[in-house]
Amino acid sequence: MFHSFFDSVTHTVTHVVHDGRDCAIIDPVLDYDPKSGRTSTHSAQQVLNFVVQRGLQVQWILETHAHADHLSAAAWIKQHYGGRTGIGRHITQVQKVFQPIFNLEPEFTCDGSQFDHLFDDKETFSIGSLHAQAWHVPGHTPADMAYIVQTRDEMAVFVGDTLFMPDVGTARCDFPGGDAATLYRSIQRLLALPAATRLYMCHDYPPTARPVQWVCSVAEQKAHNIHVHDGISATAFVEMRNARDRTLEMPVLILPAIQVNIRAGDLPAPEANGVRYLKIPLNRL
Repeated sequence: MFHSFFDSVTHTVTHVVHDGRDCAIIDPVLDYDPKSGRTSTHSAQQVLNFVVQRGLQVQWILETHAHADHLSAAAWIKQHYGGRTGIGRHITQVQKVFQPIFNLEPEFTCDGSQFDHLFDDKETFSIGSLHAQAWHVPGHTPADMAYIVQTRDEMAVFVGDTLFMPDVGTARCDFPGGDAATLYRSIQRLLALPAATRLYMCHDYPPTARPVQWVCSVAEQKAHNIHVHDGISATAFVEMRNARDRTLEMPVLILPAIQVNIRAGDLPAPEANGVRYLKIPLNRL
């Protein structure tokens, strides 16, 4: 029903949700070497090898948000294996912020039309015979989504960059449009789900020698999350989160990642010499 792949370079977890023949791929990774500017599809191909071996058909390619730490492989997967790309409707806010920063081509529209579908909060959809619902959970960015999938045996939530494993905490809120108070409210919404609900992380950064993990329960988060366990007030969380965020460096891949990910994983069009270029705006972030 759920199968996950961990990319050790970007610490990203890609999830495959399947029932019968249809599947959704959540947060696929396009490999990118910032030293050489080369892209490759090793990570995405591992996911698709699983899809092919199980005889699955890609129905959805879902993004939880426009990631700042890896490039999306959504466009490559769609080109080779089909599927509809989906993200939250508020991606338009993110596009409007970054379009002038990157001085994108006049043809780039900030209406989300690069994606096949823009989800509204509480919108329901299906993955094969599985019932799913999209939740808008902003704070890390204005456009973050969580995807709730109900199976016969459990409720699973793919939380994107809202929560990490309890010993890691929560996502940063200092990107454009991010807000710690908003993230607190989004997290409380998730933690109001039944205690046994299983939460699937988008990343893991193990703080100790423990192995990489990406699944825990609502109850475990409420009892043990180092940033937002039961008893932590909104005021205390915001003070902690803002202070912590002031100490963090920008992600290594934020500049290449954002300008690809707001295009639904498409690379910029080739220029007159046939070469595609990513821009590095100086002194803007």
